[in-house]
Amino acid sequence: MARNNDRGGSSSRRVAKDSGRRIKKKPCALCRDHVEWVDYKDVALLRKFMSDRGKIRARRVSGNCAQHQRDIAVAIKTARELVLLPYTQRTTTERPGSRGGRGGPGGGRRGRPEAGEERTSSREARTSEPAAEVAVGEEPGPAGEEA
Repeated sequence: MARNNDRGGSSSRRVAKDSGRRIKKKPCALCRDHVEWVDYKDVALLRKFMSDRGKIRARRVSGNCAQHQRDIAVAIKTARELVLLPYTQRTTTERPGSRGGRGGPGGGRRGRPEAGEERTSSREARTSEPAAEVAVGEEPGPAGEEA
């Protein structure tokens, strides 16, 4: 049996709340300037259509028409391959309590001797013979020579 989706109300369809408001579409900057061909070497133009992190901006954000958005995307990808544009931008943020930072449980104390502990040299760790001891204030001389 065929199911009737009409739920009894009025026969008119539901209308969106903001149907009365019309949003003016942003004109394509390249169409406005009569640009026929997007050059991959024009880095200044291409950077306008990239985010600060190096991503290609969406068509609804940049306001480009479909054809120019496609041309810009191809030009940006070509410029990236030729190292004219970066794939990504490295951003550094300084936030307190970030992961892997210093302080906190086990953060940044790797390999450091505790108070009162002596640090062994890598040569001592590899061989069984201890390194030659040097008195405080003296500099070690050539091997085999003692003061």
